[in-house]
Amino acid sequence: MEFEAVIGLEVHAQLLTDTKIFCSCRNRFGDPPNTNVCPVCLGMPGSLPVLNKKAVEYAVKAALALNCKINTYSIFARKHYFYPDLPKAYQITQYELPFAEHGWIEIEKPDGTKKKIRIRRIHMEEDAGKTLHGEGYDQNSYVDLNRAGTPLIEIVSEPDISSPEEARLYMQKLRDILVWIGVNDGNLEEGSLRCDANVSIRPKGSDKLGTRTEIKNVNSFRFIQKALEYEIERQIKVVKGGGEVVQETRLYDSQKNITKTMRTKEEAEDYRYFPEPDLPPLIIDSEWLDSIKASLPELPDSVKERFVKDYSLTPYDASILVKERALAHFFESAVSSYSGEPKKVANFIISDFLGILNEEKIGISDVKVKPEYIAELLTLVDKGTISLRVAKEDVLPEMVKTGKSPEKIVKEKGLVQISDESALVEIIEAVLNKNEKAVNQYKTGDDKKKTKAVKFLIGQVMKETKGKANPKVLNELIPKILDKK
Repeated sequence: MEFEAVIGLEVHAQLLTDTKIFCSCRNRFGDPPNTNVCPVCLGMPGSLPVLNKKAVEYAVKAALALNCKINTYSIFARKHYFYPDLPKAYQITQYELPFAEHGWIEIEKPDGTKKKIRIRRIHMEEDAGKTLHGEGYDQNSYVDLNRAGTPLIEIVSEPDISSPEEARLYMQKLRDILVWIGVNDGNLEEGSLRCDANVSIRPKGSDKLGTRTEIKNVNSFRFIQKALEYEIERQIKVVKGGGEVVQETRLYDSQKNITKTMRTKEEAEDYRYFPEPDLPPLIIDSEWLDSIKASLPELPDSVKERFVKDYSLTPYDASILVKERALAHFFESAVSSYSGEPKKVANFIISDFLGILNEEKIGISDVKVKPEYIAELLTLVDKGTISLRVAKEDVLPEMVKTGKSPEKIVKEKGLVQISDESALVEIIEAVLNKNEKAVNQYKTGDDKKKTKAVKFLIGQVMKETKGKANPKVLNELIPKILDKK
């Protein structure tokens, strides 16, 4: 019997507000433990929560970008459970009436096919603290409550995901959208984007859902795929062996590449939800909703389609340029300053510029290079002022390092391309004298060997001139000189 997987994801995204969701404590990662806390986020008796308006704005912004229906009336609830890093012994969240429902995003698979994944609901809630376990001889556990009260949205998908690969693509797409609109930093390592995966198996073609397990707190795109691959295989083995899958919460061990039991799965009634008495209903009026809609930037899928249509880019190149909003803006700014083909700008940015940024570990938002400098550099190449090799190897790295304009770098380093034939003839003659084998190959060989010999000699002249010789001039001049010998 063949089985198929049914997967739904619950993605928790921290919102990039300056302060926490129900108090004025700083919302910042990496500060000394328990320094960004107050009676509200510590759950002290008598302290009262006050909802952060900016958190609501960011949450609504995210929901709109994910094609959700915004409920203008929603309420908060208390979700009760006992854990050392949950100081109140309950979490303020939304349950029966979330602020957003019925959304969707579209993923694109490697083979080019697209699939729509529905989003059941998005609700707002506060994050818990963090438990830190000692290492080595330190067997103690420590609780840091700096994270307690950090504003979260939980994005709950429908069980529309059919494979671990689709789950990874869905989570990556969510991350790209949330970072694009500026509500989340997309940092999985720091836990600002985390995922719980619900997975079950059923006979292929069946409509009946199997018993599901939940894999908790996976914070890597690669790990979400590997964890699901393992768990699906495990469940199939259980069923084929005559056993039954148990509903439970499991953890993924990335070192052993296995999932293991954490606890039996709770049902909603185990959390004893009831309306939060200290917070009034959340009412989002139409005027405020319209202003949030107006603040949304053009979304990545739309920008990608426009890049393909307006600039004749391939879908692959366009997809790279829309990975970050700052990169897409950088590309368009460079194109607007360049009189040549936009594809040339795209190729240079993707193949050369991003390569240097990756090597130097510089983000596009932190780079010193102005977009118009890329246009200026390509124009220098088009005019024959410098060669493409010099642009890539000498000018561009210096631009990234110093932020100087390409014209200034070319002038300071004396990189102007040598196009004067009289200056090049002397250099060519010297190169020919050093490479008699290539000269003889040109004289005695067929067209293919002649072409190979010329290319070799051009390379030697370029090496001799440190890339400053004009290759177009060399391609015409070297055969002329060889024909006279």
